[in-house]
Amino acid sequence: MQHTKITIYSTPSCPHCKRAKRYFKELGLQFKDYDVSKDKRAAEKMIKKTGQMGVPVIEIGNKTIVGFDQNKIKRLLGI
Repeated sequence: MQHTKITIYSTPSCPHCKRAKRYFKELGLQFKDYDVSKDKRAAEKMIKKTGQMGVPVIEIGNKTIVGFDQNKIKRLLGI
């Protein structure tokens, strides 16, 4: 099923980030996770793309989701 690049910008203390990562793992999908509490460059990139400082920010292909929106994720993944 994995054909789309998935990136998550997260922090270790964020419960919605944990839910998002768990959801992708349950689906068997690989993703790149950036901990924006430790990776300043990733944090700046996330803010530049979204104008948001809140996490999670999820990129699926060239689409960006702010927050954990399972319905939107399913739609973008085509499931």
